[in-house]
Amino acid sequence: MALAACSNAAQAASYSMFRDPNCGCCEEWADHVHAGMQAEIAVEERSDMGAIKDREGVPVDLRSCHTMMVDGYVIEGHVPAPDIARLLRERPEGVEGLAVPGMPIGSPGMEMGDRTQPYQVIAFGSAGRSVFASYE
Repeated sequence: MALAACSNAAQAASYSMFRDPNCGCCEEWADHVHAGMQAEIAVEERSDMGAIKDREGVPVDLRSCHTMMVDGYVIEGHVPAPDIARLLRERPEGVEGLAVPGMPIGSPGMEMGDRTQPYQVIAFGSAGRSVFASYE
């Protein structure tokens, strides 16, 4: 139901994902975003992911395995599609991106049956950091 709330703007945005060619969870997450946002995703395999994250301003402690650029925003790691849609809809001032640090079990692309870990989606940018969403 939350995915149905995706706006036309979210669907029309450009989605470019950078991923390490040796990481399989990135493809699973991209499938989640593609389905949830009804968006085509350009995927670029890179071995220099640290340089990509540096260039896009992803704080070291918020990093994960893949980085996506969506309509000027940085999406780092296993951020759920409904949170990306909300970011594109609300466009909060001072937020440059969203991140799910690490690779929490149960987040999109990291499903392992019924196993889950609590995790947070962190908004970051010139306004500082804040919890954008929490998942138990």
